[in-house]
Amino acid sequence: MPQATLRVAVAQPVIRLNDLRANVASHVDSIRAADSRIVIFPELSLTGYDLEAPVVDLDDSLLKDLVAACAEAGSVALVGAPVGEDDRLSIATLRVDAEGVSVAYRKTWLHGEEFTRFTPGSGPSTIDVDGWVVGLAICRDTGQSQHTAQMAAHGVDLYAAGVVDVAADVVECQARAFVISRALAAPVAIASFAGPTGGGFDETAGHSAVFAADGTKLAEADGRPGRMVRAELTRRTR
Repeated sequence: MPQATLRVAVAQPVIRLNDLRANVASHVDSIRAADSRIVIFPELSLTGYDLEAPVVDLDDSLLKDLVAACAEAGSVALVGAPVGEDDRLSIATLRVDAEGVSVAYRKTWLHGEEFTRFTPGSGPSTIDVDGWVVGLAICRDTGQSQHTAQMAAHGVDLYAAGVVDVAADVVECQARAFVISRALAAPVAIASFAGPTGGGFDETAGHSAVFAADGTKLAEADGRPGRMVRAELTRRTR
């Protein structure tokens, strides 16, 4: 039977561009501090937003620390990384838990320079966490009504996204979260990159937040790296 409640955290850890070891350590600290079943991280959180960053090998021994942290905390971490499969490169969300690391979703709506290296994913994807259907999205996906409409068909209980935005786009990002929550009648959790990163982002937005199914903001971080907020969600009855 699905769990009635789910504690969700959105994290914006300190990230060093293309320093996988340091970034894994930062993610581990966030997972341990979150005290949450699901911990959501920003887009490309393991590398920073560098479109030329080396792909992350799911068998890399460094990721074992993430698996161990999730096992210790009883958490599922949703982590951003560039990944490769055959000759296909993707901007992905990784699911990390006590069982290991897997690709949970590939970004569908690429934009700008992302097309020069990456292949779009095939559309919305979901994972199951304690009977909750968690819909996954990455950055520009959140602004596409087609993506949201397709997600609605999955009957999601929670919409989780990692993003990288400039500081001026905080209002736009949160407006999208409001629209999505109302369209899906489900809570929305957005983990937003904080601090400088690649791709021309000398400053990013932060302000990661969790919204209730009616669009009410339940929790919001400020714009500084290293911040995290959490919320206790109650599953809707169907």
